[in-house]
Amino acid sequence: MAGKAFNLTRSERVFNIVNYTLLGLVLVVTLYPFLNVLAISLNDSTDTVRGGIYIWPRQFTLDNYNTIFGYTSLIQGFKISVYRTLIGTVLGLISSSMLAYTLSRPDFRSRKFISTFLALTMYFSGGMVPVYILMRDLHLIGTFGIYVLPGIVSAFNVFVIRSFIDGLPYALQESAKLDGANDFQVYYRVILPLCKPVLATIALFLAVGQWNSWFDTYLYNGNKPDLTTLQYELMKILDSTQQGSAMANANDLANQMAQVSPESIKMAITIVVTVPILVVYPFLQRYFVGGMTLGAVKA
Repeated sequence: MAGKAFNLTRSERVFNIVNYTLLGLVLVVTLYPFLNVLAISLNDSTDTVRGGIYIWPRQFTLDNYNTIFGYTSLIQGFKISVYRTLIGTVLGLISSSMLAYTLSRPDFRSRKFISTFLALTMYFSGGMVPVYILMRDLHLIGTFGIYVLPGIVSAFNVFVIRSFIDGLPYALQESAKLDGANDFQVYYRVILPLCKPVLATIALFLAVGQWNSWFDTYLYNGNKPDLTTLQYELMKILDSTQQGSAMANANDLANQMAQVSPESIKMAITIVVTVPILVVYPFLQRYFVGGMTLGAVKA
């Protein structure tokens, strides 16, 4: 391998130089904003107002994080956010993949009608007020179910998974049925193992959406402290800091928040929200390489 590196032609060397340069620029552009946010979150808030902080804090401190984690409802919000992320992701994957498998079957007579109906939901919506009335009539307001049930099926996710399934050899399903497998066994033992790459991608979409969501808490569970979410509580802290006065449930932090700048709190909140999702990426990265059809078609 070392000998081949010295035998490169001039054009190949120029290509490598340009390629490495561009990749280095992409790395800098991608990594610098995160390091800048981390540096500001770890810097003294009064010093942050002066500006000039890049990738290293000028006056290191943990006061910004102490302010955030000193909020009494933050732990409860963190638990609910974890629960809704896990449950919402699992239920979303199961429901979307089962519906996608059904719509991929050429012998399913209603596939065109249901596909058209799903596609319409991507372009038309009833609006906030009708949706709120629907959630009220379904008795979901003030419950944990409001976080996972309304979005349990996503038309976009269904179409993505169905497109992946359509690319798999249909003979795999036929051979499984010849061996006596029913539709559910084909779905569970044949389709799901081959769909790991697309399922991992959809799982990441669902997890990020559930983890970052806070507006549904504001609309439906704003007066339920036991059902609050991490993002909603962090939003209230940020709003309290920016307004210069604490909200009703944060009076005990009024004096402490007055000593920190909104910019520092904003950056600390960004890190708190981002890090858990970043931890998930390495476990799903290997499934993003591509979808390979494992196994073989029986003759």
